Amino acid sequence: MALRTIVKDGDPILKKVCRPVTKFDDRLATLLDDMQDTLVDADGLGLAGPQVGMMRRIFICLDDRNRPEDAPADYKDTFIEFINPEIEYLSDETVELYEGCLSFPGHNGAITRSKKVKVKAQDRNGNWFELEAENMLARCIQHENDHLNGVTIMDRATHFYEDDYPEDTED
Repeated sequence: MALRTIVKDGDPILKKVCRPVTKFDDRLATLLDDMQDTLVDADGLGLAGPQVGMMRRIFICLDDRNRPEDAPADYKDTFIEFINPEIEYLSDETVELYEGCLSFPGHNGAITRSKKVKVKAQDRNGNWFELEAENMLARCIQHENDHLNGVTIMDRATHFYEDDYPEDTED
């Protein structure tokens, strides 16, 4: 397993629509393992194929559904792999929150997303599964699925706050 380079703002790959995965082999398994290592190293919540230079319909998300609120330092997070995902349902109930993105460091955009989602996808062996998610996992699924369609937080956000924006000072 290895760390992959995360594609950053300005790279045209982030604006392209990804192709479906058709081969479920050792190469795909290595890519998924590398993406997980890269995501953990970057301290992110999700990572999509184009963010590591792969124009395939694939992403992974941190699975926070069973994570203890006060997780010990040695807690091992789990991840869900989505290959060829299809969003089947988005709830009408939405919430606006600030989102960051590993491809746009320092930018945090206010984005309205559905609170619940149902997705159908394949696992690393090509088996189909369905997953219903809400809250942060639902938001992550929607965010990463956007990447597969060339949509980023820069396209979705109604406004931004920047991590390095200087605080107001009195003269």
